[in-house]
Parts: sequence; C-alpha cells; structure tokens
Amino acid sequence: MNISFSDLLVCVLGTPFSFAASTQGRWLIGPIGCVWYGFANTLFGVVSLITLAVLSYERYCTMMASTEADATNYRKSGLGIGLSWAYSLLWAVPPLFGWSRYGPEGPGTTCSVNWTAKSANNVSYIICLFFFCLILPFVVIVYSYSKLLHVIKQVSRVNNSVTRKREQRVLFMVITMVICYLLCWLPYGVMALLATFGRPGLVTPEASIIPSILAKTSTVINPIIYIFMNKQFYRCFLAFLMCRTPQRGSSFKSSSKINKPFRTVRHTNDNNFTFMVASAGHPTTGAPNPSSSGEHRAPSDIPKPAVVSLVAHYDC
Repeated sequence: MNISFSDLLVCVLGTPFSFAASTQGRWLIGPIGCVWYGFANTLFGVVSLITLAVLSYERYCTMMASTEADATNYRKSGLGIGLSWAYSLLWAVPPLFGWSRYGPEGPGTTCSVNWTAKSANNVSYIICLFFFCLILPFVVIVYSYSKLLHVIKQVSRVNNSVTRKREQRVLFMVITMVICYLLCWLPYGVMALLATFGRPGLVTPEASIIPSILAKTSTVINPIIYIFMNKQFYRCFLAFLMCRTPQRGSSFKSSSKINKPFRTVRHTNDNNFTFMVASAGHPTTGAPNPSSSGEHRAPSDIPKPAVVSLVAHYDC
C-alpha cells in the first residue's frame, strides 16, 4: 500500500504539471512550482525505492524467522513505512535549504535536482543521493532475495516436489523486479552523473528525456510486479473490481498450516539457519496408542499441525 500510495501521489501531484508543460513546450507554474515539482517527485520516487528495499528485507527476516508470521500485527509494517518516509525526507529536503537546489531539467518541461552545476556543494549532494538512494537500496534488494533463493534451494534438497514450482515463481519474480529496478532508475542515475561530472553539454536536453521517462514508468511497473505476478493479490484485485468477496482457497491463513498427518524433517545449512519442512504422511514418532495402553489422551494433548512458514510464504 505504501508503494501504491507514493506512486499515486506522483501521478496526482506531479504528472499533470509535466504533461501540461510538455503540451505547451515550457514550464507553466513558475519557479516556486518548479521547486515544488522537483521536491515532490524526488520525495515520492525515493519513497518508492526505499519501500522496495524495506519490503525485500522484511521478507528476508520473516522467512528466516522460526515462528509463524502474525498477519494481524501491523507494527513492523508501520515501522517500515515510517522509516521509508523519514529516510526519503532526509534526502529530499536538503535542496530546499541550500545543499544543491531544484530547478528546470532537460528541455525545461520538468524540474528536478540541478544536475549540471559543478560546484562542490552540488556535486557532494548528487554523490550522496546516488549512493544512498539508488545504490544502497539496490544492494539491499539483491542481498535479501539472493539469500532467500539460497534458502529455498536448501529446502528443495529435502523436499524437492513441494518447493520446485515455488522456487521457479520466486526466481522469476526476483529477476523481473531487479531488471525493472535497473531499467527504471539506473539510466536516470547514469544521466545525472554524466551531467554532473561530464563536460558541459555532454547530456543534451533531448537525451535526458528518455531516462526521465524510464524513471517515471516505475509507477506503472510496480503494480504489475506486486499484484499481477502475485496470485493472492491478483485474486483480491479481481474481487475488488467485481465487488465480491475474495476467494480464500489458497490464502496464507489456510495454507500456512498443514492439516493432514505429517512427518517433520529438520535441516540446517552452513549458515546455521534452521528450516522445518512438513510433508503429508503419518508421524514418524507416534504417541502411545490409547487402545493399547488403556490410557485416554485429552484433546489438548494431541499434537497440533505444524506451522510451515517458509513454504506458506511462497504459496501466493
């Protein structure tokens, strides 16, 4: 929801101004409007990027946890959302107070950080912005998802039939997300660095249009990745459009527990991560048979189904 909210704010508070300026060939709402546009688009764009990184790290931490994820606890989600906005404000506000500045960009129909100024004040801000708001989130995303793929491969050695399809889906989603991340923001970052450190006139106004458009397409690609490539979200989205109750056939609540007799296999890899994988079948270590021992077990003594957080998380 945070990603959708930031993307929606870009569409509502940014795109109409740049669209109107493009139709007229010039900026229409003055210097103050230019500063506002540059600040708003920088803030919302960084929020979206940082949220992607926080989301990937949250998935990594949740998958590594030995306990079942509590879907009713929004405390961690709220903390992640607050962190993404605070971090983004930390890097979007400085140009308003003299560390670099916001101004016209490219052919003059949009506004952003002043990439062309060669002063030490401006160059230092651009270097920090490039590292902390582009490179660092990308490193977090790659690290988190690569570790998750490694975990899934370790589990697939124990129970390959259960995790093979899920591993393929996760791998495809991760590769798609990383490629889209690079396609959207890396050309814009490279263009900014060339404009900052290259010779004057190296990046022409016409050449700067394509990277700027690619960066703005992230507002379109994010919903495709996080809704249409996720079966659970996709079912809820269709139900929302059709004004009906979502199907619960394979939601995380019904799929996070094994309701059949099971046997449990414990596997620990080299990184001291422990995984629990349950498969259908009778327990390997059964409890005493009440009929043979003459004892009657209370319902509370009967073992409950195990929670399989790793498998359940990628059942969506």
